Amino acid sequence: MFVTPERLNAWYLESGLVDAITPGKEADVQEATTVREAVYRLVTDRRLGEQFDREALAVLNAAARKAPATPQLTLAGRHTDATPEQALATVARQAVELLSGPDVPLMKECGNPECTRVYIDRSRGMRRQWCGMESCGNKIKAAAYRARKKSAPAPAAR
Repeated sequence: MFVTPERLNAWYLESGLVDAITPGKEADVQEATTVREAVYRLVTDRRLGEQFDREALAVLNAAARKAPATPQLTLAGRHTDATPEQALATVARQAVELLSGPDVPLMKECGNPECTRVYIDRSRGMRRQWCGMESCGNKIKAAAYRARKKSAPAPAAR
């Protein structure tokens, strides 16, 4: 998703993290990708009950130490303007909260072998298997249905 500064900024906006963001640079994309990979490594370590990777920990903490996006109260309500660096610092701080908070046991990786998304499973019985039905769940279920139909014997002709 972070292939260009424009796509990265679009992600910050679409996620609801910020309401407006200054134009980014290629260096912002590289830094966001580095932080994303560090977060993924740390989430994987936490899910598997392993000790945190020290390099990934250093990357995340360095990003979290920077100034975050600061919401402001306006006549129209809450509004958050940010630079790409502030938006990334906000994401990093949220990752710190997630990885040190009560939702750690609820973290799961999507069951689609082609997907690496991690989600919080708050479903009843904690039986959720995919990051989302609208994406991976539908694909897996449709593929399983087609496979069953293909292997089922054809109805006998009369």
